Amino acid sequence: MNINARSIRSCAAALLLPCLVAPALAQQYTIKFATLATEGTTWLNVLHDYDQAVRKESGGRLGFKIYAGGVQGEDKDVMRKIRLGQLQSAGVTGIGVGEISTKLRILDAPFLFETYEEVDELHRVMDTRFDEEIRKNDYVLLGWAEVGFVYVYTNQPVRTVADMNGVKMWMWEGDAIAEAAFRALGINPTPLSVVDVLTSLQTGLINGAYTSPLAALALQWNTRVKYMMGVPLADAAGAVVLSKKMFDKIPPDLQEILLRNGRKFMAELTQKSRQENANAIQSMKKNGLQIVDVTSAKTLQEFQAVGKKARQSLVGRLYDQAWLDGVEKIVADFRAKKGSGK
Repeated sequence: MNINARSIRSCAAALLLPCLVAPALAQQYTIKFATLATEGTTWLNVLHDYDQAVRKESGGRLGFKIYAGGVQGEDKDVMRKIRLGQLQSAGVTGIGVGEISTKLRILDAPFLFETYEEVDELHRVMDTRFDEEIRKNDYVLLGWAEVGFVYVYTNQPVRTVADMNGVKMWMWEGDAIAEAAFRALGINPTPLSVVDVLTSLQTGLINGAYTSPLAALALQWNTRVKYMMGVPLADAAGAVVLSKKMFDKIPPDLQEILLRNGRKFMAELTQKSRQENANAIQSMKKNGLQIVDVTSAKTLQEFQAVGKKARQSLVGRLYDQAWLDGVEKIVADFRAKKGSGK
């Protein structure tokens, strides 16, 4: 059989063409994802692991395009871009979750939780309803990824509710939860953007702020305060969400891969974040920050009463009475059960 050079080149081209074209066509579904988290952080490292797992299991058909470091804006900006179709997914704080449903801001409610066990119990009981709430508002939950317990940092020790008098407290501009908490504590917070907090602590415009230990360390707020109140102000929620419109475009087999891995990697991230927050507290203590322990049962009850007052003030604004009562009962029942040793 006589095969000339031209025939050989044609056959070779035919054989090579699928190899050359396949990689370009392999990824059929790209999820444009935005987050405030920066490269090199645990948050981004876990997210990249999630992306790689999804790509591997889907045979390269599905993956994320990640916009990190806030280049797409803060939570409200990102959620607006998702509604406009410019993005499809995001890792957001409670502020962003509240853009989907204000009822879910209950997760950030002041003085609701004392331990992470209580946080986990609420999710165990309520996650199905949380998921339904998110879906009915045109989003899909890929996984909860909390920021962690938030504490108050000041330049004067705060051991009681009365000690809050005179604290010039910062408040994240536009955050109804924080405003309700500080109003219930009897103080008028100063609303500022996050980027203005360090400078405002330096100039004395404020002498109190609140955030997670890891964030306080990363943002260097700990260098401008002396004390951290030992009672957590709240547990700051976080989540990875996807527009339902995008989710519905993805075939069922890829949806399963996305959801299963989302739950797995976000649960891993939550545990790592909790450990990093604990490590951050130890690091700040070594650098001179003093932890103000609150051990008096009476004082703890006072803070709990403040929390209840603040949460109640948000009924009709963020959630209804039945929603609040149901959440508080779950936490109270679990606390009572743990206290009885059952």
